[in-house]
Amino acid sequence: MKPMQPTTRRIRSRRVAALATVTLLTLTVSTSAGTGHLPAGSTTAGSIALARSTALGPCMISGAMGVQMGEGIPTQPGYARSTGTVRALTLMVDFSDAPGPGSALDRLAEFFPQTQNWFRTSSYGRLDYRPETPIHHWLRMPKPFKAYGIERGAPFDPGYRDLVQDIVATADPEVDFRSYDLLNVLVTPNAGPSALDTVLSVTFAGNTEAPIADGVPVSNASFVYSRQDDGSGSYAETGYRVLPHENGHTFGLPDLYTPEGGGAVGHWDIMSEDWGADNDLLGWHKWKLGWLDESQVRCVASPGTTEYTLTPLSRPGGEKLVFVPTGTKTGYAFELRTHDGNDSAVCRPGILIYKVDAGVDTGNGPITVYDSKRHSGGCTRSPNVHAELSDAPFAPGESFKDPKTGITIAVTAADPNGDYRVSVTRR
Repeated sequence: MKPMQPTTRRIRSRRVAALATVTLLTLTVSTSAGTGHLPAGSTTAGSIALARSTALGPCMISGAMGVQMGEGIPTQPGYARSTGTVRALTLMVDFSDAPGPGSALDRLAEFFPQTQNWFRTSSYGRLDYRPETPIHHWLRMPKPFKAYGIERGAPFDPGYRDLVQDIVATADPEVDFRSYDLLNVLVTPNAGPSALDTVLSVTFAGNTEAPIADGVPVSNASFVYSRQDDGSGSYAETGYRVLPHENGHTFGLPDLYTPEGGGAVGHWDIMSEDWGADNDLLGWHKWKLGWLDESQVRCVASPGTTEYTLTPLSRPGGEKLVFVPTGTKTGYAFELRTHDGNDSAVCRPGILIYKVDAGVDTGNGPITVYDSKRHSGGCTRSPNVHAELSDAPFAPGESFKDPKTGITIAVTAADPNGDYRVSVTRR
């Protein structure tokens, strides 16, 4: 089937002083689309496609063919692989009307090795993310930045197509594009407006209609623009986080914010909020990316009551995710979140419960976190963290009920090792 055309995604907002409006563009493809890296390295999200024949089959929900970058499992083809060694070609780009300040390697250091370490921690070492920078200087584009017409909400054509073609032509003498799985373009931060006004950072993922370089389409590419410095003084520690968010799209993950902002998921996933204190991915996304084994995921598809002992999501090993399907497209997931690993902003540990809807497009709210302390104002004072949902996890003695589906999720105990026991009842 013909790939879907580039689509402008909706605008997101961040918890910054000015409540700046943010835009990210994504492009998804039909199930027949190819990959943007060497065919020999092509996979989807790890090995989870094999789970169709196991007890996890009923929990592998999926949306309709037209869903933009949906939450279905397994991830559709066309995106960069998310397990094993992934080589990220990283180029620093500037323009005649926005010459790169200082060294291009200084720009690189704003994102690495932090991004590499973040992926190693989040994936329990299953993603060997390798940024590769064959060109150590600013790569000057042949046209001024303004000539490309890049602004918030700009589609792939014509501006980004022209930019990608110029990047390929300029870098090609020194770069073999067949050697890489995805492309990072670190644009000089003085190109375009300040991120406090407009965030231009964008990813085009699964784009088989992208320009060809060395025989392969540049189909998974992330562009990072102005420094996302909110004035809190934390940029040196947190500014890199826009890149793992953008790269999340190259692996097939959707935006979890909505046109209203980050209120659906809050700071519980970097695909929702990527400014401020560190945060991890949801367990659902870790399963989707192949970072959890089948033995670490439980599917509650039959009536009755079952009990589970969950270990913290940040800790390698143990049961991590329980999913309760409510249909072929929806279900409830829960996991144990604690202040550890990439979850430095967690101020109330406990069982995080959320609904997954594989029938909802990226940026329209495919995941909704349920708040155990509604209207409390939250427990965090970290800047740029959605405060209201910061105390969302359920503690021992608390429960979540959905009378319509007859599902009850009750947190029964926490043991001295930090593991939590949870019971699930469904009619």
